[in-house]
Amino acid sequence: MPEPRPVAARDDTAADIARADRDDTADGTPRSAVSWIIPVLIAVAATAAYGTLSTLQWRTLQAPSWDPGIFSELAKAYSRLEAPIVPIKGDDVNLLGDHFHPILVLLGPIWAIWPSGLALLWTQAALFGVSAIPLARLAIERLGTVTGTLAGIAYAFSFGLQSAQDVQFHEIAFGVPILAMSLTRLLRGRVLSACIWGGLLVFVKEDLGLTVLMLGLVIALRGRAHRLEGIGLALWGGGWFVLSMFVILPLLNTAGQYDYTDNLGSLWEVFVPLDKWQTVVMLILLAGCVGLRSPLMALMLPTLAWRFTGTVEFYWDWYWHYNAVLMPIALASLLDVAPRLRPWNRAVAVIASLGVTAMLAGSMPLADLVRPASWEPTWRAEPARAAMEAVPDGATVATDITLMSPLVTDHDVQWTHGPNRRVPQCVLTDQYAFSWGTAPPTSTAAWADEHYGQAPGTFTETFADGGFAVACR
Repeated sequence: MPEPRPVAARDDTAADIARADRDDTADGTPRSAVSWIIPVLIAVAATAAYGTLSTLQWRTLQAPSWDPGIFSELAKAYSRLEAPIVPIKGDDVNLLGDHFHPILVLLGPIWAIWPSGLALLWTQAALFGVSAIPLARLAIERLGTVTGTLAGIAYAFSFGLQSAQDVQFHEIAFGVPILAMSLTRLLRGRVLSACIWGGLLVFVKEDLGLTVLMLGLVIALRGRAHRLEGIGLALWGGGWFVLSMFVILPLLNTAGQYDYTDNLGSLWEVFVPLDKWQTVVMLILLAGCVGLRSPLMALMLPTLAWRFTGTVEFYWDWYWHYNAVLMPIALASLLDVAPRLRPWNRAVAVIASLGVTAMLAGSMPLADLVRPASWEPTWRAEPARAAMEAVPDGATVATDITLMSPLVTDHDVQWTHGPNRRVPQCVLTDQYAFSWGTAPPTSTAAWADEHYGQAPGTFTETFADGGFAVACR
């Protein structure tokens, strides 16, 4: 088996790809046009599918976590040119002290135009869709129109992106297209451009500084021609990781610390339980198995290391948003190796990449789009609207997760289970919210009086219908 060529080398393979790109397809369409049109169509389809999925969730009051509410408050603050103070996390909590994601300032203008949590969900859908363009384009150029298109589809609708969209907005949405741009430029031999794009990852989330460090090492170790750029990128990524973890986050954190250190376990726990190995196998399959021969697969190691060392079960498996940033790495690794394989072997690699998501098709989030029941409006929509209208505009309201994000538009929002000491003006509860477990409050007013240390009768119930209840002072 021949040794893989350097990632950044401009060799005969690259020249063959360039010549193929100039050739016309069978129907007379210039291949260069095909390599743009098809990726754009894939991106549009992915954006539409993911955005529609989120719209259906919004209409049916699906809220898997508090992240959409948290980031809605951040976006609202940025739209006012204010620091990202997020009462949902606690009194005076600056979200830049929770995770280091200054790139989210870009959400400010979006919120100013469309002040709704749904805007963030469509933004994420668009970012995932756009990320498919550079990867699908390179796939078509390197693997041919049919095989390359299938590879692009395998990426755009991969399990990591689907699950990330299903659990709604997270800052990693910006990291996905940045990685796609960086890695495709690297595979084209445009190392400086790859370093510039890759360097932006340090502003998406603090742990991605280690991914940038690893990218720099890969570039530096693959050839002398670009060793300086690689070392510089590694120092940039490592430096920002140290700065954000040990200086910026503790400085902006209300407790003066990094909040997630306690989530780390022992080295032995990296290898158990077996759920972690299932995730590894799925990532290898997404890379067509042949991607293991690419040094780019090393970029997965920092993310997998902190996840598998973590004691939080959500970190380990294929679901949630934690695999999203690994999707571009998987396809880029496949595209690094596949052009040097025989056509049949390329096809098998792409089939494996498609298959890992297809084998879970029935449990994939986008499967909901073809289920008629998903399109039926929920009976709780009208009570939910009425409950929110029962809270005066501009009031501070404490709520559980169900209506947290929609309430942010016109209110300052706290979490009913949060550490807030400030007494809200209203409390809005949903007896069906999972955060209450099996014991939702029988009286929202009485619960509010007790929880906030108020005299009995301070809160009065003003609305109750559909499982929702509102009590205000």
